[in-house]
This record gives sequence, structure tokens and C-alpha cells, in this order.
Amino acid sequence: MEQNFTYDSLFNFSKLVFEKMGCSNKQATEAANVLLSADLRGVDSHGVARLSGYVRLWEAQRVNAQPDIKIIHESPSTAVVDGDSGLGLVVAPFAMQVAIDKAKNAGTGWVSVQNSNHFGIAGVHAMMALEQDMIGIAMTNASALVAPTFSTEKLLGTNPIAVAIPAGKEPAFVADFATTTAANGKLEILQRKNKPAPAGWVQTKDGSQSTNANELKNGGALLPLGSDREHSSHKGYMLGSIVDIFSAILSGANYGPWVPPFPAYVPMPQNMPGKGIGHFFGAMRIDAFRTAEDFKANMDQWIQRFRNAKTVAGEEKVIIPGEPELEMEAHHKKNGINLLQPVIDDLQSIAQKFELTLL
Repeated sequence: MEQNFTYDSLFNFSKLVFEKMGCSNKQATEAANVLLSADLRGVDSHGVARLSGYVRLWEAQRVNAQPDIKIIHESPSTAVVDGDSGLGLVVAPFAMQVAIDKAKNAGTGWVSVQNSNHFGIAGVHAMMALEQDMIGIAMTNASALVAPTFSTEKLLGTNPIAVAIPAGKEPAFVADFATTTAANGKLEILQRKNKPAPAGWVQTKDGSQSTNANELKNGGALLPLGSDREHSSHKGYMLGSIVDIFSAILSGANYGPWVPPFPAYVPMPQNMPGKGIGHFFGAMRIDAFRTAEDFKANMDQWIQRFRNAKTVAGEEKVIIPGEPELEMEAHHKKNGINLLQPVIDDLQSIAQKFELTLL
């Protein structure tokens, strides 16, 4: 069962919740913007469905609603940002803006972040660079739910990578993907719908294949991109490892099995080597390489050529990264956002907690 809500109603509700948690009006607005960007773009797993999780982290005193986010180390083109345990939804835009400002002066900007929390949808942070005729890069590590190839231990997170590249007349190229076969949020959606997981998404606690969407609750693990060795899961394992190292070892955040878990009820790892969750951001000024006009003209040609590629039977066209999300965004702005009943129930519970009304 689903119910339709307007973007504005969900945005305003989320903003009020963040304010009730103690966020300033500015940061509450920023957090709600990132959160609802996921719902607009059809990434339901990272939108308002996550709001109750952020509230529980705040209640567990793992989220600082009034953080002093600051640069703790920098060079002309690099910086390390300390998020002061703030919502990743506000720490990430701060850090990405630092990367953009560095790129304005140095051509490129690179920022690693420590002491943060879950930052929502990676793509929206990378896309901040597009308005400046820059390429944006965003990645984050996450709590350990993923077993490396040949392992039964969960040592990595879903560790997404997002790259946003401007074009001219064509929409921007926006790649935003987990380094696992599927993000954990996709499993959560299947759990709400009482549906099985596709083969290759998860394994049991002893490493056997499973289609149980609740397998992680039984001690199982998510699988790296590729699913198994025969389908190159070692490549997904390597990608996830790169994100972990860039986001955390470079910044002083926690890494591997020590990354703080998103569910507030899960105990924190012992002997944690760093501070909070880590992120990594990059901004590259196009005109540091060639004129933005020429680059974007070639990007248009690239996109048009790939879109018009010959397709296999039954398929209309080759999909350009970012196009489905852009189409979904236009649809949701016009027609509203459908939420599953378990998500609505969570939001109603939050409304009751903070004496708010869910419209």
C-alpha cells in the first residue's frame, strides 16, 4: 500500500524535524534538501525513509545537531574537515564547497572528512560542482555490511562513488553507485515489501548464496559489485576499499569494521582507530584543462553518440548515467512522491514524538 505526498509537504516536515532535533534553520533546510533530493531522484532508500534513522542517532547522542564544522588541515588544493559529529547531510555540503573553493583558486580541490555521519545520497553532493563548470566527485565509507571476496566477515560498507560531469545542451552526466551489487537500502525496500532478494546480492554467514532479504539479520553479508569471483567481485571489493581508504585513512576517520553503524541500536565497534564516518570530495575546474565551452560541446557529442548506439532486442536506447534520475525528478515534482506504508508509519511516529503533523 502506498500514499502520495507532495515534495513541499515532505520537505517542510523533514525541515521541522531537523529543527526539533536542534539544527539551525540554515542547517535544517540544507539537511532536508539533501534528504528529499534522494526521493525526487527515485533513490527511495536514501530519502525520507532514512529520517527515523537520523532521529534515533540523535537520540543516542551520536549526532550533534549544532556542530562546529571546520577545516583542521589544508594546503592550497587540499583540506581535511572535521564534522564535529554533525549530520552528514550538512557536513558533506560544507566540505564539497571547500573543494569547489579550492578548485577556483588552484584548478582542483580535494577534501577528506572525519568525524561525520551518514551523508545521504552521494550524487547530490557531487552535483554541487556542476553550477561552477566543474567536475564533482563524492564518496563515503559506511558501516561494515560487506564481505570482501572469499570472506565471511563483514569488513566494508556499501561505499558509494558519485561523479558529476557538466555538458552543454545535454543534461549532465551523473554516475552515482554503490560498490556493492546492491545498496543496503535496496534490501530494506524489499524487506518492507516482503520480497526476496535477487541472487547475487547477499550471502549467508557461512558464505553461501542467499535470496533472503533479511539475511543480514541472520549474520549474513552484502556482496561486492560482481557478486562472486567468477563475475569479478574482486573488482567491487577493490573499489570499496579505495573509497574506504580515501574517505577515512586519509582523513583520520574510522575505516573497515570500525565504521560506526547507521542503526542506533547496533553497538559501536570497540577500539575504534579514528573519528566518526569519513567522506572524500573532489572538484575539478574544466578550464584548468581546456575551455569549458569546447569540453561541454564534446560531452554533448559523447552523450548523443552513446544514447544513439545500436541496442539489443527489446531495448529502446542506451541509458546515460543520470538520465533516469532526472526524468524521475521531473515526474515527482509534478505528480508527488509515493511512500510505502512502513515509511509512512515511521514518519507518523516521528510526527507524534515531536508534536508535528504529517500532511
